[in-house]
Amino acid sequence: MWLQPDEILLKNAFKLWVTEEDNEYFVLQRRRGYGEGGGGLTGLLVGTLDTVLDSTSKVAPYRILHHTPDSQVYWTIACGVTKEEIVQHWDWLQQNIMRTLSVFDSSEDITSFVQGKIRGLIAEEGKSSLVLEEDPEKFREALLRFEKWFELPPKEKLVTYYSCSYWRGKVPCQGWLYLSTNFLCFYSYLLGAEVKLIISWDEIWRLEKTSNVILTESIHVLAHGEDHYFSMLMHLNETFVIMEQLADYSIKRLFDKEAFQREPALSDPMQITKRGLEAHAKSEQFRMFFRLPKEENLLEVHESFLWVPFSHFNTLGKICLSENYLCFASQDGSQCHVIIPMREVINVEKSDSSSRALTVCVRGKKALRFTEVRDYQRLANTIRSKCGISASPQHSASSEAIRGTCQSLINHFEDNPEDVTLMVGQKDSSKAVSTEALMTVFHPQDVENLDPKMLKEKMKEQSWNIHFSEYGRGTSMFFTRKTRDLIVRGVPEALRGELWMLFSGAVNDMATHPGYYADLVEQSLGTSTLATDEIERDLHRSLPEHPAFQSDTGISALRRVLTAYAYRNPKIGYCQAMNILTSVLLLYAKEEEAFWLLVAVCERMLPDYFNRRIIGALVDQAVFEDLIRENLPQLVEHMTDLSFFSSVSLSWFLTLFISVLPIESAVNVVDCFFYDGIKAILQLGLAVLDYNMEALISCHDDAEAVTILNKFFDSVTNKDSPLPPTVQQASVSNNDKASHFNVDISELIKEAYEKYGNIRSEEVESSRKRNKLHVIQTLEDTTKQNVIRVVTQEVRFSASHLDRLYNLFKRQHFLCCYWTMKSPALLHHDPSLAYLEQYQLGFQQFSMLFSLLEPWAFCNPKSTLSLWIFRLIDENQDGLVNFKEFCCALDTLYSGSFTNKLKFLFKLHLPPAFTGSPLHIKEQRIQHFTPVPEDSSHLTRLAAFDLPEDGVIRKSPERGRGKVDLQAYLKQWQNEILKKEETIKDLPRINQTQFIQFSKTLYNIFHGDPEEESLYQAVAHVTSLLLRMEEVGRRLHESSSPPKSTKPANTAAAESSTQEASTTPENSDTSSSFNSQDAGPDLTEQDWSFSFEQVLASLLNEPTIVRFFERPVDIQTKLGQARVAQLKLKANK
Repeated sequence: MWLQPDEILLKNAFKLWVTEEDNEYFVLQRRRGYGEGGGGLTGLLVGTLDTVLDSTSKVAPYRILHHTPDSQVYWTIACGVTKEEIVQHWDWLQQNIMRTLSVFDSSEDITSFVQGKIRGLIAEEGKSSLVLEEDPEKFREALLRFEKWFELPPKEKLVTYYSCSYWRGKVPCQGWLYLSTNFLCFYSYLLGAEVKLIISWDEIWRLEKTSNVILTESIHVLAHGEDHYFSMLMHLNETFVIMEQLADYSIKRLFDKEAFQREPALSDPMQITKRGLEAHAKSEQFRMFFRLPKEENLLEVHESFLWVPFSHFNTLGKICLSENYLCFASQDGSQCHVIIPMREVINVEKSDSSSRALTVCVRGKKALRFTEVRDYQRLANTIRSKCGISASPQHSASSEAIRGTCQSLINHFEDNPEDVTLMVGQKDSSKAVSTEALMTVFHPQDVENLDPKMLKEKMKEQSWNIHFSEYGRGTSMFFTRKTRDLIVRGVPEALRGELWMLFSGAVNDMATHPGYYADLVEQSLGTSTLATDEIERDLHRSLPEHPAFQSDTGISALRRVLTAYAYRNPKIGYCQAMNILTSVLLLYAKEEEAFWLLVAVCERMLPDYFNRRIIGALVDQAVFEDLIRENLPQLVEHMTDLSFFSSVSLSWFLTLFISVLPIESAVNVVDCFFYDGIKAILQLGLAVLDYNMEALISCHDDAEAVTILNKFFDSVTNKDSPLPPTVQQASVSNNDKASHFNVDISELIKEAYEKYGNIRSEEVESSRKRNKLHVIQTLEDTTKQNVIRVVTQEVRFSASHLDRLYNLFKRQHFLCCYWTMKSPALLHHDPSLAYLEQYQLGFQQFSMLFSLLEPWAFCNPKSTLSLWIFRLIDENQDGLVNFKEFCCALDTLYSGSFTNKLKFLFKLHLPPAFTGSPLHIKEQRIQHFTPVPEDSSHLTRLAAFDLPEDGVIRKSPERGRGKVDLQAYLKQWQNEILKKEETIKDLPRINQTQFIQFSKTLYNIFHGDPEEESLYQAVAHVTSLLLRMEEVGRRLHESSSPPKSTKPANTAAAESSTQEASTTPENSDTSSSFNSQDAGPDLTEQDWSFSFEQVLASLLNEPTIVRFFERPVDIQTKLGQARVAQLKLKANK
């Protein structure tokens, strides 16, 4: 079968492979141990190794390599299980490719053509063989094995599975790797040894491809501090990509909720499939490359040639079609691509059936001719339908007119290729805004000024005008290497706003949303939120030295843009650094354009930068560290801890160097950023460190290094800037301080592209995904350490026990999120909250975890006792229990004194924990709780009007639309400080109903204990003793009171209660509100009650009960058992 071209070094494989046939560009090889000859001892070993392995894991015995005569690099392009299969591929290459290769001049073009052709064949094969690869019968068998071996909940969705080896130390275990929506699982059973591994994606710290002496190529997974290696995968790259996508999906869904909500394609975890993940990844890559809106999805891909008038050549590439865009990207190394919005297409013509060609006519007298399109008729019809172009007979007259126009354009291209004026587009004349770019208002260009800087500026404009005449202008402009060269040299002031809009894709956003910004401004006008308060505070800190922001014109425009964006995206609202970036955008773009540029930056080009935890910036800093290790080894040797560069470079990434460079130099960096994305910032960061290498190596501490970099940035100038001194930030004093050297920004950017321009965007994205896992897990670990530090002061658990408890607690939180998107716990999770409130459990999740950890096995998940415990430890009665509350309850039961344990049980039978009657339902207002209907229909429920729509109690407002009640927080903090420790005398008395239930609870606790009989007798003895004491007290009280009519049933009731308590009756629904403080003459009409002191004193006289509660519990064993049983309990629920 054909393979994605993969680079190898042939010299490493001489002893494993034998060449069967070769020519100038291709080599056919056989693996030793197969076919004729065998290959001696080496062949025997290789053949034995391959035979022992599973059939889906062993290396294919035949392969075809591609190479060029002047290169040492080889590319695998095909493999085969049989010689007939590989010979068929070989013959196809001889007949279809060899003759074509002779027309190319360079080796690079030959390799690019071969790779493009092979990828095209794979794409075509994929369409027909997809059903065969995903055999439903085999998948069903694999699913049954998956369910049997791992005992996960039935809802867990298996995505795909692979045969592979898992390495335990230096010993490989051959088995099966199962990838599901929430878990990575492996199972092996060889010679009686079973290996079973279950790792949830949200626990993974690092996921990467690696190789070493033992493992030629493997997948490395780091989770819970343990390294796991999987190797001998037939399709290792495919496996890794699926694993990467599932890990990224889990991270976004569970930790990075804001990013996940922008991806509706993967909203339901129950519908995730391998095909869906692959389609999503391709669409994501497609949108990123062409800078398209997030709504666009890659629908079709067609290999074709595109006639490019500026080079008079047909370039090989791919047509990519989405809902609203037709895009083309070359694959022959020319780095040419073009984006055609469907709204600009006026007709599609199938002009030449022999060459399978179609021509797309675009507004502005432009036409693009595609040839050698395999399914050109269907593609033409698809484009027509998306553009609303009719090809029916009733429109024949207009169709003929358009066809004539298109044909004349085609003939003109063929007869007059030098006439490139047909490629000139027209500027998009979308809805005008009320303001101009601030630079045109505060610094209009003087046409008559002919100083050298203005002359150079005019020359730049002329260069761009020539470029527009050759490559087009506007949304359908060709992007080529020459475009990047012009960007590196600097964009003219007059064209900067237009080109920023084009390169970022913001021009399409604005064209498809006419009037959107004006509506936002009107809706957000006068709103008062946390975001607007922060915006007002930072307005006058945004480029304060620039005249535009010393006036109300600039300040008002900045306010409107930032407020409108905060209103549009309340999840982000407003973050620092957005004001600096928006200020620069307003200098060169109109107000509405600046808004859409800000949207493009925040939501596409710098994802997750401007949120609560600036995850995107932290990820790119980690990518930057990787690039420093790879490209600046001298610096790494001197500064082994690269975290310094992460801290010092944060402002570089957040503000695109605007905060550290003078404005006239920083805009050149922004030019490159809008064209090349984050890659341009990474390249420039490396160039800055490289330029200051010697000084940084010789510095003694971080402060000295910071000083060196600050001096360097002060020395950066833009010698070509036409801006007057009043606008430029590079002051004379700064230049005097650094008079010994000056660095021109254009030279610095040029050096960055020359030295580090080989960094590929695909590599950056791959590094981003790899580092994002580590960054988010590091943030989560910081949260855990802070929580444990707080809780340690309240409990007697060791740090290691708290660590394991936290992992169990957090996992339980996620168990209700794995198989649904509308989990209250998931919706409630908010990283901006206090550490303790980030992960909390509702009643159902709490009851499951508590039943696994409580020491006496008296509390099952569906019991009413679980509800009482939940109510008792939910101190603020918000329907959620945080980690501190949970640990304090467990600490009392594990390590508390006899008195404290008894007090805990006593309080379980007092309000608000125990109500005793359904009449108290609305009074308790226990929120976030959905009890099990069949077992606890009488339990507390919240009235519908008490809950928000999503079932989540909001503890913090959305950043863009609400204000934090600081007074409430301060009051809560004050109450916690002033809260005094509760004494046993503060506890209210327990009434008849509550005491009966208390006795039942004791019986439940003692059930199953070796001393069960003696414990039961002790409880019965204590109960009888207390009731007799109460009866004696009642009679003494009656004798000292005036005679009244009494109910004779009183004594009988007491005796009945005594008997009822001693025989462990069913639950009583009777309730009483008796309080000892209210005891008065009317005592005969009220039930009896006991104080905690009476109960404690009675139980202390029973050694059996005291021994039971003081018996130590093995916490370590409990935690281990809970870890194993946690998923099973969910599965059996």
